[in-house]
Amino acid sequence: MAKARIAILISGRGSNMQALIDAARDPDYPAEIALVISNRPKAPGLAKAGEAGIQREVINHKDFENREDFEAALHDALKTAKIDFVCLAGFMRVLTGKFASDWRGRLINIHPSLLPSFEGLHVHERMIEAGVKLAGCTVHFVSAEVDSGPIIGQTAVPVLPGDDADKLAARILEEEHRLYPACLKLLIDGNARLTGASVTYDESITATGALSNPPIKD
Repeated sequence: MAKARIAILISGRGSNMQALIDAARDPDYPAEIALVISNRPKAPGLAKAGEAGIQREVINHKDFENREDFEAALHDALKTAKIDFVCLAGFMRVLTGKFASDWRGRLINIHPSLLPSFEGLHVHERMIEAGVKLAGCTVHFVSAEVDSGPIIGQTAVPVLPGDDADKLAARILEEEHRLYPACLKLLIDGNARLTGASVTYDESITATGALSNPPIKD
């Protein structure tokens, strides 16, 4: 059975990109990473993708007069590569509602908080400042509003005494690397899908059953 063709959009080092690449090395994983696109020519993640033998492309947003032209080039590259699903992995560009609509149900992102809490940037610092006791990460469909699309899966992470933003970020990142491939697999297998403004799951699984948290250790 043919595997789904995945494109990953990056702007930096591509930590979650690497997690998806690693997952796709499993012969039983239902996806192949077919393309990595960066909007920044010097993004370190491009070298990682090259080492993995993955097709790379730079579409520099600075080469375009507006977001619409940039996204048209992005859309054309994805269509040319016959991409089935698009994963954002540290892609630091806000996509327009049109692009999100064109790829509706096939465009996903990971965010380092339990959405809808702490949308946007500087998430770890804001969580520490707020004094929350539970943090985490979320995989969601991309919509016209930033970090506001329907949620596919989440993992909770404790905020421990003595945590600073860096320590918390590192703990959350470990779960991001597990959650993102798991959620993508749910979509490809048809066990989760976008239905209207929410996500529905196959009757044989539940979101908690498929994406349950590992035991919390002190």
